Amino acid sequence: MRPGCAAVFARRDDGAVSFDALLFLSFGGPEGPEEVRPFLENVTRGRGVPPERLDEVAEHYLHFGGVSPINRLNQDVMAALRSELAAQGRDLPVYFGNRNWHPMIEDTVAQMADDGVERALVFATSAWGGYSGCKQYHEDIVRARESVGQRAPELVKLRQFFDHPLFVEANADAVRAAYERLGERSEQPRLVFTAHSVPLRADEQPGADGRPRWYSRQVAEAARLVAERVGVDAYDVVWQSRSGPPQVPWLEPDVCDHLEDLHAKGVGSVVVSPIGFVSDHLEVIWDLDNEAEEVAAELGMGFARAATAGTDPRFAKMIVELIAEHTDDAPACKLSEMLAAGSTVNGQLCAPGCC
Repeated sequence: MRPGCAAVFARRDDGAVSFDALLFLSFGGPEGPEEVRPFLENVTRGRGVPPERLDEVAEHYLHFGGVSPINRLNQDVMAALRSELAAQGRDLPVYFGNRNWHPMIEDTVAQMADDGVERALVFATSAWGGYSGCKQYHEDIVRARESVGQRAPELVKLRQFFDHPLFVEANADAVRAAYERLGERSEQPRLVFTAHSVPLRADEQPGADGRPRWYSRQVAEAARLVAERVGVDAYDVVWQSRSGPPQVPWLEPDVCDHLEDLHAKGVGSVVVSPIGFVSDHLEVIWDLDNEAEEVAAELGMGFARAATAGTDPRFAKMIVELIAEHTDDAPACKLSEMLAAGSTVNGQLCAPGCC
């Protein structure tokens, strides 16, 4: 990490860094129909999203009974993480908090303070930089500590992990499995990577290296690394799940529009890798397994969606390796030359103007 990005940690007499817990910090999701609209209002507050767009997205959740799978999937990851920590002899309690729905991070940090936690690491379920993927998690940390006051523990966010070998390998194996589901074909299916779209203005903010498009550059680098391991030279990076007002330009092309373009070029089948997501939450199962797959079927295209990385056992191992970078002074495991950014104390930014 460059100076200014790395956090400063308290060390024990033996030189190791001492932490009392890990906060698993995520996005949150509704657990019933009555929670859908309040949840969506939390997510979009201050962003000028039209009410009709909220109504449209609410229908996506109601299609699945008003329950987002994200909390259950996060619980599964945390269970795997606790097992991995125990297997390595690491006594580190894992707490769960969310940005937009219960358990809210403010309540979780208050519980941590009540339990006597003084210093904790924070794993955010985003591999990326950018506002929503990183800076907003710093803001969550600041807001939670302010709500708790002087009792709040010190919170040290783990770095972005888009180029961690275990994250890349898990995604690469998921792509290989998707190719196998499509079976033998006269031509190799086109590999399409997808991630959550963001407004162009947000993506043009500088990253930890001072250059703009930190988020989209990271997504492109992760896609390159996965394609390289799969042995695919030709692939595409596209976007999904935009939610802003129509007059605001966002990252394009949209995955469904891109499928139509591929069909027009004679592409007969696709493997879609949702590399921008760590679990099969609603934006994956609706936007890809429903809408994109339906478009492919209408076009007569073969379609296979690769699994997300969170259910792979290597994902929990990766989190423990990220923890070890702080507790054991372990070197950062990375596959690219991009900075290992995103790790600061108590919600500080990596650098002035970052993200």
